[in-house]
Amino acid sequence: MKDPRPCSIAGTLALVGEKYSLLVLREVTLGVRRFDQIARNTGAPRDILTARLRRLVEAGVLEKVPYSERPPRFEYVPTKAGLELQPVLLTLMAWGDRHLSERPPTVLEHTCGEKLTPVVVCASCGGEAAPETLTPHVHAPGWTVTGPAKA
Repeated sequence: MKDPRPCSIAGTLALVGEKYSLLVLREVTLGVRRFDQIARNTGAPRDILTARLRRLVEAGVLEKVPYSERPPRFEYVPTKAGLELQPVLLTLMAWGDRHLSERPPTVLEHTCGEKLTPVVVCASCGGEAAPETLTPHVHAPGWTVTGPAKA
């Protein structure tokens, strides 16, 4: 089998694509930062949660910050890179609210006072990034939009 398409989505999924990693990110972006609270809110087994937190810290997505010396205790705060994943979480949540829930379990209110409905827009023109408005340009050597370039 040939190598799969080079892709930033694949690289991102390798880091945060596991269920508990995304749920940890949900918790820290909601302000839940301590291990026991994260474990309770995600339902993650402690050994798996420890491994996911370690990986997210090593990747620079979370930072482990001490909050107690005796006994030593830490909380996990999102780094700039971690905060940049919040739009991904918001769009996943919105999709789940539309397709998997009769009633959203959590509703986020924007500072304007309205319910948040996340939309991906172009930073240049402000237009919505709907599928029909996007044109892929493949920069990975040896690849086209449809797959490997014929030799």
